[in-house]
Amino acid sequence: MISPTVSPDFSNLLSTIDAKNLLHRLNELQSQKTNPTEHSINLEADASLKKLSLQWQYLANNYLIHSAKEIIEPIKVCEFIQNSLTDLNLQNELSFEGIEQALTDWLIDLFNHLFISKQVILVRSTGEPEYFPAQSNQPARIEFAHGFFASALHEISHFCMAGERRRQLPDFGYWYAPDGRSAAQQQAFERVEVKPQAIECLFTLACGRPFQVSQDNLFADFDTSGSTFAQDVYQQVQTYITKPDTLPSDAKTLLQALLTICAVS
Repeated sequence: MISPTVSPDFSNLLSTIDAKNLLHRLNELQSQKTNPTEHSINLEADASLKKLSLQWQYLANNYLIHSAKEIIEPIKVCEFIQNSLTDLNLQNELSFEGIEQALTDWLIDLFNHLFISKQVILVRSTGEPEYFPAQSNQPARIEFAHGFFASALHEISHFCMAGERRRQLPDFGYWYAPDGRSAAQQQAFERVEVKPQAIECLFTLACGRPFQVSQDNLFADFDTSGSTFAQDVYQQVQTYITKPDTLPSDAKTLLQALLTICAVS
């Protein structure tokens, strides 16, 4: 077991080989499904997924250029790819902030396409995250904080963990205490966050982005050095990688899509 004083390196959890093996296993699990309403991940047969794949290639390449060189350098793309970018109102030259916004738009489109049968939509929030269950003819809404890509993945992870009963409750029926929680409150927070953050970690790594845990208690007035939260999340990610059948069904669907699309880049 990793010492609580050592921060685990999440970046080493999903190598290229590991990602391919995990995708292969998820594809096998997909092929065993008998529910016709479950979304099948097929880039060639699904025109929307094909377009989203092309959009990802363009955005991910621009993201890497900005991250590595911190310069604006437009990428020339073929006419076929360029035509697929019109839905996101993209241009040949994007600022880093523009790329982040476009990536978030892309994630919203992907989620809403994959889970259209679930009567739920992913929505930007100008404030804090919140989940609103479906009402009347309106679908449920997953609102993520301030339009941040990472927040979207985090809130999606909570949606994936929530069962049908919790999806009928505001914020899935969970309590939330703000920063400055007591030791007991923090322990309760960390217990319920291990699996959602492990799922979020897999989504994040599948997108080729760095992941770090969030204990969300910067102003704690007690000693937090003995917390094993980061290590617990790390070990749960390992479990999901070796036993992907233990992932919630919707987490399998999105992870399979991310591994399929983002690996094309």
